[in-house]
Amino acid sequence: MTVRTMVFAAQIEYLRSHGYRIVPLREVVAYIRGVGPPPPPHSVVITADDGHQSVYADMFPLVQRYHIPVTLFIYPSAISRASYALTWDELRIMHDSGLVDIQSHTYWHPNFKIEKKRLAPQAYEKFVAMQLEQSRAKLDQELGIKVDMLAWPFGIYDEDLIRSAVAAGYIAAFTMVRAPAGPSDNVMALPRYLVTDQDTGKTLGRLLTTDSR
Repeated sequence: MTVRTMVFAAQIEYLRSHGYRIVPLREVVAYIRGVGPPPPPHSVVITADDGHQSVYADMFPLVQRYHIPVTLFIYPSAISRASYALTWDELRIMHDSGLVDIQSHTYWHPNFKIEKKRLAPQAYEKFVAMQLEQSRAKLDQELGIKVDMLAWPFGIYDEDLIRSAVAAGYIAAFTMVRAPAGPSDNVMALPRYLVTDQDTGKTLGRLLTTDSR
């Protein structure tokens, strides 16, 4: 959730010095979908959600220094509007580096459980479709990119949401379930580890070797 810049740098150094390879998320997704080769052994993917300013100010310089691929999951409603958020120009700079893939985190990061209770069924369906479709459309419009992957806000998903995401054109989606991702997983509910400031050294090593596949 929160990782200081120096800790993120130390985490990258740990990966490099212990034989891990940081690979693009899209390569892993292609493998899980059965349309690409398996990634190298000990592959790791780095993602960051939401689109806070610190991604550009603190994370991106390290991405450039180490020349590593990362994926950002963005909710566009905040971009160039909220004081904490990235700007469209910053997203363009990162995307143009060739190191940063930008994907969807819905349009404004709703809690689908709350909205499902609050709205009538038909209104909820329309709300979900808007969140999924408008995010892709805005990112495509502003950045000219192919958006087809989604991180579920708060890790909340169910079978109806998965069907809606597939209908909206997404080929993969990501949860907050702490587990390594592999070909036996549902490609619309792939697990990810939430990495924090405490995940350094041996602690990071234990996380990396837990049921690795």
